[in-house]
Amino acid sequence: MLSSDRDNLRRQYIEAWRKYRAREPLTPLEDMVAQVILDHPEYHGLLDDADRALERDYLPEDGETNPFLHMSMHLALREQAGIDRPPGIRAVHERLSRVLGNALEAEHRMMDQLAESLWLAQRDGTMPDERAYVAALQEMANRMERG
Repeated sequence: MLSSDRDNLRRQYIEAWRKYRAREPLTPLEDMVAQVILDHPEYHGLLDDADRALERDYLPEDGETNPFLHMSMHLALREQAGIDRPPGIRAVHERLSRVLGNALEAEHRMMDQLAESLWLAQRDGTMPDERAYVAALQEMANRMERG
């Protein structure tokens, strides 16, 4: 499981990328991480520079996207789709992937709803509302299919 500690989480990404590039054996989780990294060549240079990756802060008020958060959201969405939890998420992921032409773009569109669902749960001190989350994603897919 990926760590919730910022530096440890970042080290796991850096190490998975290092092992992938060195053609060393990867654990199943490291392989999933490496696949997400491969989908994001814009982050390769950052991950090649461990010191820079570990010390850099990404502040939304500066208009920056945190690459580690971004990649972690891909992993979360892939895990959700893989186990179909919450129920219905796999079908939405497949549907959006078909409409948008690939799974990566589908995940990019799904991230906003995942982030909102987590933010609302944190704000309200509750578990995420899985039904509302999937319903919002289904509505997004409906809108995209209609054009």
